[in-house]
Amino acid sequence: MTIGDCRFAAIDFESAGAARGRTDVPVQVGLATWSAADGHGERFMSYLASDAPITWSARKVHGIRDEDLHGAPALLSLWPQMKKHLAGAVVVAHGKGTEKRFLRAFPGHGFGPWVDTLLLSRAAWPDLPDHSLSALCESRGLAHVLETHHPGGRWHDALYDAVASLLLLEHVITHHDLAGRPLDTLLHPDTASWHRLRR
Repeated sequence: MTIGDCRFAAIDFESAGAARGRTDVPVQVGLATWSAADGHGERFMSYLASDAPITWSARKVHGIRDEDLHGAPALLSLWPQMKKHLAGAVVVAHGKGTEKRFLRAFPGHGFGPWVDTLLLSRAAWPDLPDHSLSALCESRGLAHVLETHHPGGRWHDALYDAVASLLLLEHVITHHDLAGRPLDTLLHPDTASWHRLRR
């Protein structure tokens, strides 16, 4: 399958923050889809019920308060919506570790394969000093495009970050003319130059 034939679904979680003696839990999820053939498609965002209070340090990053979660659904109850967006798609995340970990709430979900736009951007532009999502969108001229797709959004909002990941993916594919290449090109980017520059 070529990259141009794939449907991509980006996912981002924001969390309550790690605290001593308890496991970090998600408090917001955002999902967005894109394909070369159909462009940007459906989106979904929800706050998530949490037994754990949001730590001060996490709130400082994403701005989500405990009161924002009142009446929010549990992650497991969102299975129908999550499946609708992610099943059959190539799943995209910027630094996929957190997203893969939180999706373990759905045992045997089978979502994937995964494209990590953090690794992809390190392979595409190894000499950039900062490969955070916000820095990449700024340096690659995507900030204004993101604003048109998600007006008034802000970094560390789950849907905003998911849309940004897709815009970055689209930019890499277009900039490097990858649409006709096999999907494996995105799944296993060569980050050797990035590592070499940091020795």
